[in-house]
Amino acid sequence: MSSPIQGNVQPPVPAPPPYRHRRSFAGPIVLIILGIVFLFGNLHMISWARLGTLFAHYWPLLLILWGIIKLIEHQQAQRDGLPTRGIGAGGVFLVIFIVVCGLIATQAARFNWGEIKDNLNIDNGDFDNIFGQTYSYDNNLVHGLTPDITSLRVNNDHGTVNVSASDDNKITVTVRKRIGAENQGDADRYNTETMPQFTPAGNTIVLDARTQAANDHSVQSDLDISLPRKMQVQITSRRGDVSVNDRQGEVDINTQHGDVSLEAVTGNVKLNLEKGSAKVAQVTGDIHIDGRLNEVSVTDVTGSLQLDGEFDESVKLARISKNVVFKSSRTDLEFSSIAGELDLDSDDLHAEQLVGPVHLVTRSKEINLEDVSGDLRVQDDNGGIEVSMRSLGNVQIDNRSGDIHLSVPDKAGFRIDARVRDGEIESDFPSVKIDNSDRESTASGTVGNGASHIVINNEHDGIEIRRVAPQPPQPPHPPVPVVPPKPGRNLPAPNSKVEPTEN
Repeated sequence: MSSPIQGNVQPPVPAPPPYRHRRSFAGPIVLIILGIVFLFGNLHMISWARLGTLFAHYWPLLLILWGIIKLIEHQQAQRDGLPTRGIGAGGVFLVIFIVVCGLIATQAARFNWGEIKDNLNIDNGDFDNIFGQTYSYDNNLVHGLTPDITSLRVNNDHGTVNVSASDDNKITVTVRKRIGAENQGDADRYNTETMPQFTPAGNTIVLDARTQAANDHSVQSDLDISLPRKMQVQITSRRGDVSVNDRQGEVDINTQHGDVSLEAVTGNVKLNLEKGSAKVAQVTGDIHIDGRLNEVSVTDVTGSLQLDGEFDESVKLARISKNVVFKSSRTDLEFSSIAGELDLDSDDLHAEQLVGPVHLVTRSKEINLEDVSGDLRVQDDNGGIEVSMRSLGNVQIDNRSGDIHLSVPDKAGFRIDARVRDGEIESDFPSVKIDNSDRESTASGTVGNGASHIVINNEHDGIEIRRVAPQPPQPPHPPVPVVPPKPGRNLPAPNSKVEPTEN
């Protein structure tokens, strides 16, 4: 007989299968979005520059999308009574990667890249072919003039500007344009958007190259402009060389990162340059140049010249008829005129045929002044000074750590007072009494009629006063060469009167 206990035994319940966590869709969806964005870039459906700008501003949306997907997955797991899966190591790495790249892009977007490119002298066109192509366009503009229009103002952000004279009463512009784009259609659109245009403003006509109308796309417009000679010209350019020739009106140029060339101008000239060079020749009028320049060359000027700013490489002057003023952080120089040449760089100053009064204050330069006429005042530190006088006036020379050599005409009359510490004094004039001691040397005396007064002070080096033979008469200032008109230009009638330009 069976036991009743054995009949009530229940069969064992099988254990439920282990639960498999659902995979998160947040990471794959974010990667799909990023992949689609980069695909658009490779297919040139959107520019890489635009993609970078969008990512710099809107990258937090990727984290928001990630969070929304994780919240939906969490709620779905609660409804199913299942545990919620965490982010995981791969998700943490992707989030960190997005945050780091986003912060870098945001900071990069805040930089003034235009200023950085300017300081490094990088042209937008240098990168046109990295992610796109360069397309060229040629256009022509003609604008008729009325009698009340007396000046032209040119605005060109990127490109050269060449101004020449015309024989008609029109402004003719030839535009040579280079556009960086990813396809021909975009380039055609940018060309239309950046077409130069004329705008009247009182007695001035304004020519705007409109290179910025295509936003961040690279557009370079080179302008060749011909207009009547007597029109005044004002040019503003950020990047590009400027050339102006054959003008009978005032010229005003303001440019950055470009060289300026002027020739055969009757009228006042004003130049403001940053990181460029200036070459000016044959000007009948006054010239004012300021800014930060590399090289400056000014020759054959019948007016005055003023230079203010910083000059990194060299300054060359020749045949300036009126007063010259040069001012920089290191050198102050002023004289009445120059019939010869002057060459100034960071270490040396050499000039010939200066007409005084000459006033020079500088430091750490080797100074050589030849055939100076009139009064002279020189002050230098840490450099030698050599001066030869053609016509003696009052002279004062002060120096430290450099020899002083002064040559005066044989028949000149002067009184001299000289002193040097840690050096000796030498003289070719017997009437000058010299006392050379161990610590300090002095010289004094009168030569001839004593009409001029010479004062020389030096520290740590010697002084020499030399006698030179009389110089031949100085030739007159050569006239400024006149550029003959080009063939086909209208010539003035014989004995016709030319109206002078007001300076």
